Amino acid sequence: MAEPRIIIVGAGPSGTRAAQACVQAGVRPIVIDEGRRDGGQIYRRQPDHFTRPYAKLYGTEAPRAQALHEAFDALKGDVDYRPETLVWNIAQGHVWTACGAAQQSLPFDALLLCTGATDRLMPVKGWNFAGAYSLGGAQVALKSQAVSIGHKVVFMGSGPLLYLVASQYVEAGADVAAVLDTAPFSARVKALPDLLAVPSVLWNGVALTMKLRRAGAALHNGVTPLEIIGDPASGVTGIRFRTATGVETTIACDAVAMGHHLRPETQLADLARCAFAFDPLTRQWLPERDRDGRASVAGVYLAGDGAKILGARSAEASGRLAALAALADLGLPVDSGEMTSLRGDVAIYARFARGLAKAFPWPADQAAALPDEAVLCRCEGVTAGDLRGVMRETGAQEANRAKAFSRVGMGRCQGRYCGLAAAELIAAETGVPVEQVGRLRGQAPVKPLTVSIGDTDA
Repeated sequence: MAEPRIIIVGAGPSGTRAAQACVQAGVRPIVIDEGRRDGGQIYRRQPDHFTRPYAKLYGTEAPRAQALHEAFDALKGDVDYRPETLVWNIAQGHVWTACGAAQQSLPFDALLLCTGATDRLMPVKGWNFAGAYSLGGAQVALKSQAVSIGHKVVFMGSGPLLYLVASQYVEAGADVAAVLDTAPFSARVKALPDLLAVPSVLWNGVALTMKLRRAGAALHNGVTPLEIIGDPASGVTGIRFRTATGVETTIACDAVAMGHHLRPETQLADLARCAFAFDPLTRQWLPERDRDGRASVAGVYLAGDGAKILGARSAEASGRLAALAALADLGLPVDSGEMTSLRGDVAIYARFARGLAKAFPWPADQAAALPDEAVLCRCEGVTAGDLRGVMRETGAQEANRAKAFSRVGMGRCQGRYCGLAAAELIAAETGVPVEQVGRLRGQAPVKPLTVSIGDTDA
């Protein structure tokens, strides 16, 4: 019997543990990763010639990051590892990849999508100025290039990543002027029963907050962002917001990192024709899967934050669980007791994630309050007023119809950064529930490709 062809997309926490399970079962998987090195976003590895210690790079997550990196290093001789390679389409039992200008079609018997997450952004007036970054972008600059995004940085949004990246900047010696959290502190108190599902992670969050206070960063909860101040020539010069008590405040800065927790990278699941369902707690469309990670499409498995945001620890458990499910479906022996244990681990993290969603709610009402002149889609330069005008003129109430008329979501990011906020704005403007607005459909290629054109006769 020929060895089954298992392809794993992503080499972060879930992809690493999935590959480990395959190797232990005697299968050599293909591991495809956009990154130059393994680790994913949360455990992104620094360049080879950088020597910063793990504690400086990853803070409270340093031991887990190091363990994951060492685990992948031990696998390299037993996997077909393909870094800096983009999976840009999935169709007819094949994945289509691009590495530079070289493209390839790879058939699979089992496909494990461990695609991770990206920033969930709520636009604010001025977020298109130079110096405005996503939290993930700010983190990449620090980890991959050892630079701060500015001399005086404000972090704005909500969720654990907000505090993690701000504390990493403090650890690196950057000047963190303020951390502006849109979530009220009372939401965290109400979510405490669920957050206590994983006490160690909860304590890590408390420790990060204490570190920021000791560093002198101003911490505000329950804020309403009003404007990132700046101009096209000089970029960001400050930020204006309303405090929880209603006082308008301005802080001078030359960079802003923003984000509201995370959203799964689901484009490949969409191209694989997986079914999606609306999650009312997080107000997102998520790919459906069973308790072991099986998608609605046979042979496709979903793990980690690419399926649902449950955190890096859950991603390790769900990655291994999905791999074991795939191996079992391919007729290979697996430990059913281990699968039961992994299901229990994922359930605990799911409860914790439910608490996070309650503690740091997505500020949907901010989309409705965006002024007409605020840029909504940065790729295409579409303003909130442009989208409102389209809805008034055409009666569009569905996301893809509004996209066709306005170009919201047609740019380089294909709606990754503006799609969720655009749906909220459409819902607010038309008075329909956001789930009826729907979601932007994915199309190949999921990201821009390098195209090589051979020599031609003049």
